[in-house]
Amino acid sequence: MKNTRKSIPKLIRRFVGIMLLSVMLLVILNLVFFVVVFVRNTSSFSPWDMADEAAAILQLTDQGFWLPDDMAARLKERNAWAILIDEETHQVIWHTDNLPDHIPLKYTLSDITELTRGYVMGYPAFTGKAKDGVLVLGFPKDRFWKHTRASWDYDFIAGLPRNMLIILAVNTVLVFLIYAIANSTLLRSIKPIINGIQDLPGGSPIHVKEKGVLSELAESINKTSKILQEQAGQLRKKETARANWIAGVSHDIRTPLSTVMGYAGQLESAENLSADQRKKAAAIIKQSKRMKDLISGLNLASRLEYDMQPLSIKQENAITIVRQVVVDFMNMDIEDKFPIEWKTADHLFFCCINADKSLLKRAVSNLIQNSITHNENGCTIFVSVEEDSHDCRICVEDDGTGISDEQLYRLNHTPHYMSCETDRGDQRHGLGLLIVKQILNGHHGEVFISHSGYGGFRVVLRIPKTLYIY
Repeated sequence: MKNTRKSIPKLIRRFVGIMLLSVMLLVILNLVFFVVVFVRNTSSFSPWDMADEAAAILQLTDQGFWLPDDMAARLKERNAWAILIDEETHQVIWHTDNLPDHIPLKYTLSDITELTRGYVMGYPAFTGKAKDGVLVLGFPKDRFWKHTRASWDYDFIAGLPRNMLIILAVNTVLVFLIYAIANSTLLRSIKPIINGIQDLPGGSPIHVKEKGVLSELAESINKTSKILQEQAGQLRKKETARANWIAGVSHDIRTPLSTVMGYAGQLESAENLSADQRKKAAAIIKQSKRMKDLISGLNLASRLEYDMQPLSIKQENAITIVRQVVVDFMNMDIEDKFPIEWKTADHLFFCCINADKSLLKRAVSNLIQNSITHNENGCTIFVSVEEDSHDCRICVEDDGTGISDEQLYRLNHTPHYMSCETDRGDQRHGLGLLIVKQILNGHHGEVFISHSGYGGFRVVLRIPKTLYIY
């Protein structure tokens, strides 16, 4: 982590430096371009146009020369003054009221020639041809900057748009080259690091060459890969030990449990036992059978979890499999406490899937047995098979006591089985459902657990359909 923290500021400084270099180069190039090309500040206001307009509207009346009020207001707004130089005497014969005191009132021809191109006493001057002479507009000294000796080649002016496009293209190419050259080494070092990060979740060993600007980051990735490999090895050892422990305990319990069930069966059938003793013997057999089923379930769950259960996948008719399981349960329900209703549509005869027949039967049996186990007072069980364009759906639900929203949430989000919050020792949700989920995972299917529309518990198995092959 410390090495990575060192790499990140170095990488940031590198990119910032490249960006600053690029910006500085662009600024310098564009400043040179603007200094050489542009001779004056571009503005929508033209003092030359204003001088021509004032000269055109200046009128001679009986009281003397008169400038319309709107033009006088415009001159005043820009702090400009005006004089009219007589064409013959070269004297100022009219001026505005704000004429500076040090402005000459008489001019020679050379003075007039100079002011038409530049300044009058430091004031930028602009001239216009009036009827009786030359009208001169003067503006504040810091208002305009005039090039008194400027001259431009016509071919240069005509080619200015093309030259601007060329300079823009050169700027773009320079920026691209700067980034390409400066970052080529960085990009070459980033690619293996990205590949290494993407390969980490796969679990395979990873080694990234530790060189270049990001060598510290590459070193961290290699260390992370090594740690993950060690953890994966330890986890495999633990999983193998757990699977072997479950298999060993199951094997060791099976023999004495068979003995207990055998002797309990003999006691139950003995003629000299009282009714109470016979009832106790039957309870021993029932609980022993429950222990046997639990051990079988644990073994199956362990084999499915570690892919130790070989699947015999072939094309099957889901309706036939589910109907067979339903018939078996109906034959066992001698007291008719758990009637099963077949809700599959009459017109549906085939729903073909690729499945392991024995495991799928086990999954459906677990769901039906789950309804029986958790509704000791009896309930009606509803079984159906439906299909759509992609999937086959097997639904088992009941109208029994159901479960709470909290228990439903835990069943849907807890990877292992959980106990119901009840004092009854035989109330245990989840192990059978865990086996169902594992079986469906092997069939690329999904399990959906919810409340039943009949008020009880509902589970839907969704398995991808396959084309029927005769």
